Amino acid sequence: MIVDLLNNNNLKKAKKSSNFTILSNESDSTDGHGGYGAGLINLDHMTPLFINIDEQEAFVDMGALHARAAVEKRVKFIPTLEDVPTEGMKRYWLIWITIDTKDKKPYYSGIGACYMTVNKGAKRGYKSMPEHVNQMDKALKGKVSVEKMDEPSRKVLADFLKAHSEDIWNESTTLHEALKV
Repeated sequence: MIVDLLNNNNLKKAKKSSNFTILSNESDSTDGHGGYGAGLINLDHMTPLFINIDEQEAFVDMGALHARAAVEKRVKFIPTLEDVPTEGMKRYWLIWITIDTKDKKPYYSGIGACYMTVNKGAKRGYKSMPEHVNQMDKALKGKVSVEKMDEPSRKVLADFLKAHSEDIWNESTTLHEALKV
């Protein structure tokens, strides 16, 4: 039996890759060189924070960057809130947080808040993907978007950020105004 190694039909078809790539290193996609990597998103300074609305708890789950957080696993998300069974449902805010520097001091530069529900028993949840993308984009661009959040959840967010780093919190005056603390 003769196998032609140069014939691509003998090889398994490679998985198609998407045109979306996330950088995770020191290169800067905005430095203007226009070559390989231009226009990519760098998520090195972004953290996803969940707030359980009913239990008033905050926790970080980096899996959310790829929609693979513990609360999202084994749940089919549907675009209509009313279709998620309410018995056993948990409500969350997914907060996208970015850190930047000014005057060589870090500060919370961007915050985007997204509402979502999860019913693990029913394996259903609600989230608006366009809202998640838009809020993540706002946070990446240094904007603070928390106006839809309820007041107790804003307090949980503020307390978590203060506890994480008092110095970073003190430099984040725009955030103080937005959270009304």
